[in-house]
Amino acid sequence: MYLIQDSRDLLNIVLAFCILWLTIFIAWFIYYVAMLMREAFKMTKEMHERINKVDDLMAAFKDKIEHSASYLLLIGEGVKKLVEMAKNHTKKSTKKK
Repeated sequence: MYLIQDSRDLLNIVLAFCILWLTIFIAWFIYYVAMLMREAFKMTKEMHERINKVDDLMAAFKDKIEHSASYLLLIGEGVKKLVEMAKNHTKKSTKKK
């Protein structure tokens, strides 16, 4: 009629509750570790995307600088010609006076 007839029955009940709580704790722990791993994966993926964006930006910047450098050479030559023309014009102006 009674569930607990001796101390061994009480020990088995206590062990059963302990195993139940241990199982609940382990399940909770595994869940939080899984969520932590998921967040770490998301963060890693996001950082990878940001690094790729920065890399693309740097490549575009490098391309623009390289293209600008080739144009600067042409612009420099043009300025040099303008300066020579200005010198020639001032020499002609001074010779006429």
